[in-house]
Amino acid sequence: MASGKNGTLYIGVTTDLIRRVTEHMNSLTGGFTQKYGVHRLVYYELCDDIYEAICREKQLKKWNRSWKIRLIWRFNPEWTNLYSAII
Repeated sequence: MASGKNGTLYIGVTTDLIRRVTEHMNSLTGGFTQKYGVHRLVYYELCDDIYEAICREKQLKKWNRSWKIRLIWRFNPEWTNLYSAII
């Protein structure tokens, strides 16, 4: 998730993407995403199981910012909110 184009980034894992994005978009969860206005789903990956998802989350969190930005640009060059695409 991102606060905007090239903005603050948040990486997380969930078993219910629609519910989790809805929570972030409506500031229903406190913490980082609320504090920095991270309300836009700009990238996501689907995994076969939660263990694979957690491993991928940890991998992405270790990446430097420029790699994350490049990944988003390839998947979603306009950084549009993909929420409507997943509901």
